[in-house]
Amino acid sequence: MATFLYKLGRLAFRRRHFVALIWVALLTLAGVGAASAPAAGSTSFSIPGTEAQKAFDLLDQRFPGSSSDGATARVVFKAPAGEKISDTLNKATVEKTVKKLADGSEVTSVADPFKTRAVSQDGTVAYASVRYDVSGMELKDSSRDALEAAGHDAQQAGLTVEIGGDALQAGAEPGAAGEVVGLAIAAVVLVITLGSLVAAGLPLLTAIIGVGIGVSTITVLAKALDLGDTTSTLALMIGLAVGIDYALFIVSRYRGELAEGRDREEAVGRAAGTAGSAVVFAGLTVVIALAGLSVVGVPMLTKMGLAAAGTVVVSVLIALTMIPALLGYAGKRVRAAGEKRRDRRGTAPGVPSTAATPGAPAKPGLGERWASFVVRRPAAVLLLGVVGLGAVALPASQLELGLPDDGSQPTSTTQRRAYDLLSDGFGPGFNGPLMIVVDAKGSADPKSAATTVTDGIKGLKDVASVSPAMFNPAGDTATITVVPSSKPSSVRTEDLVHAIRSEGTEVTADTDARVLVTGTTAMNIDFSQKLNDALVPYLALVVGLAFLLLIAVFRSVLVPLKAALGFLLSVLAALGAVVAVFQWGWLGGLLGVEQTGPIMSMMPIFMVGVVFGLAMDYEVFLVTRMREAYVHGETPGQAVVTGFRHSARVVGAAAIIMMSVFGGFITSSESMIKMIGFGLAIAVFFDAFVVRMAIVPAVLALLGKRAWWLPKWLDRALPNVDVEGEGLSAAADADGRAGRGDEDRELVRA
Repeated sequence: MATFLYKLGRLAFRRRHFVALIWVALLTLAGVGAASAPAAGSTSFSIPGTEAQKAFDLLDQRFPGSSSDGATARVVFKAPAGEKISDTLNKATVEKTVKKLADGSEVTSVADPFKTRAVSQDGTVAYASVRYDVSGMELKDSSRDALEAAGHDAQQAGLTVEIGGDALQAGAEPGAAGEVVGLAIAAVVLVITLGSLVAAGLPLLTAIIGVGIGVSTITVLAKALDLGDTTSTLALMIGLAVGIDYALFIVSRYRGELAEGRDREEAVGRAAGTAGSAVVFAGLTVVIALAGLSVVGVPMLTKMGLAAAGTVVVSVLIALTMIPALLGYAGKRVRAAGEKRRDRRGTAPGVPSTAATPGAPAKPGLGERWASFVVRRPAAVLLLGVVGLGAVALPASQLELGLPDDGSQPTSTTQRRAYDLLSDGFGPGFNGPLMIVVDAKGSADPKSAATTVTDGIKGLKDVASVSPAMFNPAGDTATITVVPSSKPSSVRTEDLVHAIRSEGTEVTADTDARVLVTGTTAMNIDFSQKLNDALVPYLALVVGLAFLLLIAVFRSVLVPLKAALGFLLSVLAALGAVVAVFQWGWLGGLLGVEQTGPIMSMMPIFMVGVVFGLAMDYEVFLVTRMREAYVHGETPGQAVVTGFRHSARVVGAAAIIMMSVFGGFITSSESMIKMIGFGLAIAVFFDAFVVRMAIVPAVLALLGKRAWWLPKWLDRALPNVDVEGEGLSAAADADGRAGRGDEDRELVRA
């Protein structure tokens, strides 16, 4: 591996014009394709195999044209103080608004609140239900604009009007300001770390090119592959983070090789062979983690994971080829300002800058001093790190999962205000009604079966109201609307769903009628359960594959095992922090969390996938340098210090960059994006600075030579990937004897 990448790096350095032209051409083609690609909209949200989804599918069959999974909106009207909504002028305004709503192009029905008795007991609040023939994620912007315009006209007439429901749901887009802030912080960190504007600009440039190609390709394929607007969100987040990090590691290693006195082409080759090998395997772990989301069985997550994995592959390829090419253009400008000043004061060409003052030992950096301390006190550092993360992880034991609804929106949004008006006027459960579907096709008396279901539900706890059964034209399927007494995200509502399903099992046994529970609340419950069920298999698959990969990289069993256990500790601590902030409300005001509630059900499996890949990045970059020092004859303790001397500063910078990119998404008004941004940022902090920088060196120091133990039979069976670059010296000698044309042909044969 190292030898091949060494040759590839030198080839890209020499053929820099050709390599740069290829990537610019790919970016141009992808950009033009994205600009001319047909708009694909967003994919509908479905959860195959769940009871709620089966009920939706059944409704589509038995109630043709009903658009059971279509978007809905509730336009909520409140009369001015001291008036009733049924007063003449107020009633006329409501009826005029209903008429306007019915004229929408995608509207299938609008319920007049005075005909459907959708007026509160005190007569001050009413709502009009609007149903569309497409899902909220597929609704055209023109339909949303018409909905908001109708509400605005009613407001002008003196009514308070708010709009709730999923019709106003747009694709989850991170705020542009957050991305800009994240990139700005990343640029500052790169300049401080590398000490050169040119060197700092290279990772930013290549990361933007990689994300541009990845996201543009997703846009081009969106129509053909039914990719939604949200598919590119994860690709953007991960692509920026890893793209900057991978380029940073290669540029940093290149500068280190220059400092050792090597010429530019040789330095590029060695940087590509050593740091580039780490980039390849780090990228593979990220790809495994993201592509592994396919096992969850939720189409939306599968598409997001595969799209992000493709963007990571592009980032790896750019780091291995375009970075060497750009280093050829940059010349010595990638060196730190201090090194260039020393050169101007007379350091001989090719002599390491540290030799400018003969006899003066190099001053150890912060990373080296920290590693030396850890090697001297490994047990204390390990105990402190594990206990500290364990304490932060404790809130995760109280984790409650759910999906965000309008009640979790900021109070500044119309969805949240509509949610509150409906809760005040009709009760908290009114925002999350349950739809009961009675499939009586196999029953001898469908009406009697529906009556049995209705009576059984009325006898359950936490039921506010039950509507009469409504049959389809064929008379074999009925729908019953149940309003819970508690809010949609509460545990009591979840218990009610399970109770109705249990009641339905008894009805099926007595009447041969099948009872299914659906609706947004039931769909959320089923989605959370599906993700919970998939978490352990997903974790086993991802950790198992990465464990095998890391055994080949590190030629050790204990090092990959330690890496996996450390990752689990950092993820648990991050989940604990998420629970403390978003469920308990700790520091919520500081982060703009206006409403606490259950943690998004995707969060655990999402964090496992993303954080595992990123955690293995740091593991590979940090420990491969330790492994390299150990292979070249240093003691285990010395190897730990050497690894930190060369990698700690860059790994720390990479972590801060990732935290900046993810942290930028905390500024989003979308609670889901805010939670993801915070969770990933805090997870990177815990994993990079506590696990990789403290626990990992402490464990390696305690294990000593045993850390690199590998059974002989396994050593013989594993391929030699040579991440440490042991074969590079031989390759360099061979390259000096062979012509450059021979090397090019050798690369093609490889």
